[in-house]
Formats: sequence, C-alpha cells, structure tokens
Amino acid sequence: MIYSKIVPGKFIHRVNRFVAQVWVAGQEETVHVKNTGRCTELLLPGVEVWLEWVEKVGRKTRFSLIGVKKGQVLVNIDSQAPNTVAYEAIADGKLLELGGSRIQSIRREVTYGKSRFDLSFQGRRGPGFVEVKGVTLEQDGVALFPDAPTVRGVKHMRELAQAQAAGYEAVVLFVIQMKGVSCFRPHRDMDPDFAESVIQAAAAGVKVLAYDSQVTPTTLVLDRPVPVHLM
Repeated sequence: MIYSKIVPGKFIHRVNRFVAQVWVAGQEETVHVKNTGRCTELLLPGVEVWLEWVEKVGRKTRFSLIGVKKGQVLVNIDSQAPNTVAYEAIADGKLLELGGSRIQSIRREVTYGKSRFDLSFQGRRGPGFVEVKGVTLEQDGVALFPDAPTVRGVKHMRELAQAQAAGYEAVVLFVIQMKGVSCFRPHRDMDPDFAESVIQAAAAGVKVLAYDSQVTPTTLVLDRPVPVHLM
C-alpha cells in the first residue's frame, strides 16, 4: 500500500475519537485520526507523527493522521489500511497458509448469510473467507488485539466458525502494523469475551494468523508471520 503527499508533524492532543491537534510546518492543524481505537500508548504529546495530505472538496480537515513514531519503531495506525495490505498480499500469493500462488480469485466485502467478511477467496481447497484485524497495540514485544472491548469482533469470530462448519475455509488475519514484535496474543485483560471467541473459533477449525508489516512514512506492506499464542 502506497500513500501520497505525506508530511511530518508533532502530536499535541486528541480532541475526540476522530480529531486531533498536530503541529505541521510551524502551525497548529486540526487533523482527522484514521483510527477510532484508544491508541493511548501511541498518541502522546510531542511524539513524531506522519500525516497524509488529502485534497477533497467538502472535507473539514486537510490532513489524516496515519503513522506514529514509538521509540525507534514507526507504527501505522490507519484502520483502513490492513484490509488493503491483506488483499494485496493474498493477490500476490504471499499468504502461504492459504495456498499462496494457488489462490484463483479474491474479492472484498463479501456477504455470507447475515455476515459480511472483509475478503473472500477461491483457493486450492475451495472457497474461503478472511476477516482482517489491524493491530497497533504492543506491550513488552507482544502484539495485542483489541485495545478496547469489541462486541463486533466477537460476532466476527462466531460467524467465521459458522462458515468453517458449513465447509468454507475460514481465516482471521491479524495485521500487526509495525515491526519488532515477538508474538501475537488476544488481549484477554482488555476483552476476555473476544479472547475466548478466538480460542473457540480456532477449536472449530478457523485459521488464526498474525503477520507483521514493513512500515515507512509512505508505505505499508505485509511482511512475515509471527507466532500466535492463544492462551
């Protein structure tokens, strides 16, 4: 995934879930935050951030906040980006767990029954669905999801298990939007219901995958699998 017109800034404070104040080129700007999660460990006063300059008629802000420097690590916080990088990786045959180059087709936002999954694909073992979750929270080298309780996430896990039982290949892919993590875990302390739903989905045959990403101010690319620890 490639961004255009990226500029650096210094974070001031978050106004609400969607808006923040940032210093850009010597002046204070109101910017759109492309992540409604808490991001409290990332969006700290004075941290270096990266903004996408968006020229769009009717838009209230000129910039969208897409990246944050955490120590020496650049973290992409664009919540819309993981679906795109997952689509690109599957289309390029990089997810070997799905059959790699044997993927015959892939589509976005596909309805199945009363469910809507991020991606569907036709692979060597037949049709399947992928639900994508972006991960921006890291603690002591461990990537964690979610950073806030997610009833919607629990619903997705149950729907994937139902699809698996119906004969589809069902996958949840956690896209870790940074490098430098040792493993991934469901964040039980934040949302025990979600953590349990992932365990139950895995027991039903749903593939639970986690990949880290190569992140630059202008790009986000799915990179390598990391170990998944469910307990």
